[in-house]
Order: sequence, then C-alpha cells, then structure tokens
Amino acid sequence: MRFVSKEVSFKNRDRFFQLGITIATLRKLRGLSQEKLAEKANISRSLLSAIEAPNLAHSFSLEVFFDLADALEVDPAALLNASAFPDSLLKGKSGNQQG
Repeated sequence: MRFVSKEVSFKNRDRFFQLGITIATLRKLRGLSQEKLAEKANISRSLLSAIEAPNLAHSFSLEVFFDLADALEVDPAALLNASAFPDSLLKGKSGNQQG
C-alpha cells in the first residue's frame, strides 16, 4: 500500500479539491466503499480518505491517480476534465467504446 503526502501549492489547491470530489462521487456512483476502492487501486484507505476529504487539498502521485482511474474504470483524462458527468463517464470504460 502506498501513502504519499506532499503540501499542495495555493495555485493547485482548487484542482485537488475538484479531483477529490470527482473521485468520491464516482466511487459512490459505482457502489464502492473507500476500503474497496483503495483495495482495487492498491493504496491505503487513509490515503483515499485524504484525497476525497472536502476542504483538504491532498497531493498524490500520478501513479496513484492512474491506479484510481483504472479502479474506477474511467479514462484518467475524464477525471481531470470532469465538471459534469456525461453518461460515458458514469458507465466506465465499456461506455466509452464506440464502433
């Protein structure tokens, strides 16, 4: 299990807030507990809790970010761009495939 902690710069604080909210929302929509998502992403539950915590900007590595995206079955770019949740994001990878 990985636990990474680094102070977030002021200019990036809102980005980490939004990312944490997005991860928490998708986790809940997928019916996953923090413990289950953390297990799927191979991170500690305490790290996931810190990432999702409202009003707390918590820095984490790209590796953790990619592992969370995979565990949530979404494209990593979709997590970064999520301000609204299109159907394809809510459905996971299988909803993103065309053709």
